[in-house]
Amino acid sequence: MDTLLSRITIDPEISHGKPIIRGLRYPVQTLLELLSAGMTFDEILADYPDLEREDLMAALAFAAKLMEVKRLDAVIL
Repeated sequence: MDTLLSRITIDPEISHGKPIIRGLRYPVQTLLELLSAGMTFDEILADYPDLEREDLMAALAFAAKLMEVKRLDAVIL
């Protein structure tokens, strides 16, 4: 998982410090939203040719890592 997570970068100068993929200015949030809307990996990769399959796996790994928090009551859905 660490190899995948190394694809996620956070830079206050890029995308207001939101987690992005390999400095490409693709927010992890956007990729997760595309996946949750039902797009397949292949569809996303066709629309964004500079992304790699491992980038999408990294976005999922990042989301899984975030779920390790102890309490979710502060999260507003």
